Amino acid sequence: MKEDIEFEKSSGNVFADLEVENAEELQARAMIGYHVIKLLEAQNMKQRELAEVLGVKQVEISHLLNGHFSRFTTDKLLDFLKRMNQKVTIQISPHKNGEPYQNVFCG
Repeated sequence: MKEDIEFEKSSGNVFADLEVENAEELQARAMIGYHVIKLLEAQNMKQRELAEVLGVKQVEISHLLNGHFSRFTTDKLLDFLKRMNQKVTIQISPHKNGEPYQNVFCG
């Protein structure tokens, strides 16, 4: 017997779907944090060494690698990218219905 599974289509922002305050900001921070993690993992370095590169304590690297992005401001995450010699470009354009207000792309 096949049962129909009830589901709800996501907006693309889990924070908005959960009706969390500041959902757009949290989503953007999570996307930036994800890219920071991917760059750090590619370094193949110990957390202590990564901490030196980013100018933070080792425990902060642990929080970052565990996805605890709420511990970091967007500015701090952008600073991490700068310390890893990454260029960040901010593009401003009119918002269209159905698209997120903030996007993060890695190229």
